[in-house]
Amino acid sequence: MTTAISILGGVGLFLLGMTVMTDGLKALAGSALRTVLGKVAATPVSGAFWGAVVTLLVQSSSAVTMTTIGLVSAGLLTFPQGLGLVFGANVGTTGTGWLVALIGVRVSLSTYALPMIFIGALAKLLTGGRIAAAGGALAGFALVLYGLATLQQGMGGLAESLHPSDLPAVLGAPGVSWAAGMVGLLTLIVIGLAMTAVMQSSTAAIAITLSAFAAGAVGLEQGAALIIGQNIGTATSSALAAIGASTTAKRLALAYVLFKLIAALIAVVAFPFTAVFMRGFAASIDGTTLLAAYHTAYNVIGVAVLLPATQWFTRVVERLLPSRETALERALDPSALVNPVIAVETARRVVAEVLKTVTTSVSAALSGTGGDTARNAVAAATTLGEVRDFLSELKEPPETEAERLRMTSTLHALDHTSRMVELLAGDGPLAQPIKAPHDSHVAALCDKAMRAAQTVSGAITSESAFSTKAPPIGWTVSPEVAAALADAECAAQDLDIVQRDHRAATLAAVAPGQLTAADALARIDGARKLNRIAHHAWRSATHLSVSTERDDLVDRSQPDASEVRRSEHELN
Repeated sequence: MTTAISILGGVGLFLLGMTVMTDGLKALAGSALRTVLGKVAATPVSGAFWGAVVTLLVQSSSAVTMTTIGLVSAGLLTFPQGLGLVFGANVGTTGTGWLVALIGVRVSLSTYALPMIFIGALAKLLTGGRIAAAGGALAGFALVLYGLATLQQGMGGLAESLHPSDLPAVLGAPGVSWAAGMVGLLTLIVIGLAMTAVMQSSTAAIAITLSAFAAGAVGLEQGAALIIGQNIGTATSSALAAIGASTTAKRLALAYVLFKLIAALIAVVAFPFTAVFMRGFAASIDGTTLLAAYHTAYNVIGVAVLLPATQWFTRVVERLLPSRETALERALDPSALVNPVIAVETARRVVAEVLKTVTTSVSAALSGTGGDTARNAVAAATTLGEVRDFLSELKEPPETEAERLRMTSTLHALDHTSRMVELLAGDGPLAQPIKAPHDSHVAALCDKAMRAAQTVSGAITSESAFSTKAPPIGWTVSPEVAAALADAECAAQDLDIVQRDHRAATLAAVAPGQLTAADALARIDGARKLNRIAHHAWRSATHLSVSTERDDLVDRSQPDASEVRRSEHELN
């Protein structure tokens, strides 16, 4: 009974410590986790490398996987790039096994763990920000060490009643037939899988295996067989999490499961040779170190086999799980909401897509080449409403000042685009004929603003969730975009000035009978609406491509000069 309590208590402390440490490390990393993953996964190879590094640092493959799902759903990463990160996370998560092998089962650090827990808890409770996060990580690490020490005590008692001979002999062990060894191997694989599925932590299951081996309760080959099953077991949590999730999340979960099964198949086929190889080094290298190395090598070989075939693997997964989602539904994936950086970037790109569609429709109508602006505006209004609802469900606020400024810019762009769409959704000005000279000038300036906004929004959406190529996170203004923004501003401000002259000339045309009063007022109303449409297009484009400097964030709380001039003109 005491042995069971020690084992269960040790596992519980280990799991609690891993949770606290992971939360602390993720908080310490902050938004860097999302930004780094979005920028380093240019290719599946670099994604696999940095996925392993980031997972090793934050000690959470699930954090990397969930972030990857959000990045792929938002279009910030392609599916093959996301696979690279997931593959790398499988390698990075083996680092905890090395912690157990090199420290946990060799040195009793329980005496040092208690003061570390005290110091970490004080930092967590009495401070804030990164110091509190570091305190949480320290306390969690100490809990892991204390849990390992407790687990070792329990395994010492278990070794008195459990001997390797009590467990099935596995393939490759001396004096074991192929049939009996294969049955034993598969049996232990199933046991390892069940251990992970029950605890929902392959790290804890592998810690038990290494501790049991160190105590003499399991043999070297038996420990390796358990590790194969424990690796497969990690896929159960991903499969459960994908139930009811988006297609992107389901695809990545399926890819994760297939990766584990393929790696396990390779390990089973190579097991007779692996067992001989490990026994050859057992005389000079400690067995726990060998098992930790086997755990890492197992995942590295699986990645090495699948990484060159990423494109083929991607096609297989996409055929097994075809997507019926539209580009908008993929972009506004709820999984992106857990990461404010991804959520804001997603919303920004969708707003840019709407701006591009609407301004293109307005340009077509102004040039007389067609374009049902009212119908397009209604569809755009629906999309913008979904973006608004999407951002309202944001799980956590942005962490840094730069992220908060980007979110504010995106909301301003959403507001300006929504107001422009409202002007177009009803009986807008584009239904009015453009005949008088001032009407033509107004139309030309509005068209100039529309085309400039198209250039800006096109630079954002050409590599967005609506495209097959995904760019890294980051707001940059190319010379072409800067020139387009200048054109949009110039056109909007010129149109603001021209409108006053247009109003006076139009009203003056009524007295000599050139226009009826109704026609004149309709033209004035149309010019006023075109003026406001051009203004909103310019401001939306500016906010969509603005940098993170405060000086760039114009009309954040007050209307700009052109807005004031417009109000004065309307009063006149």
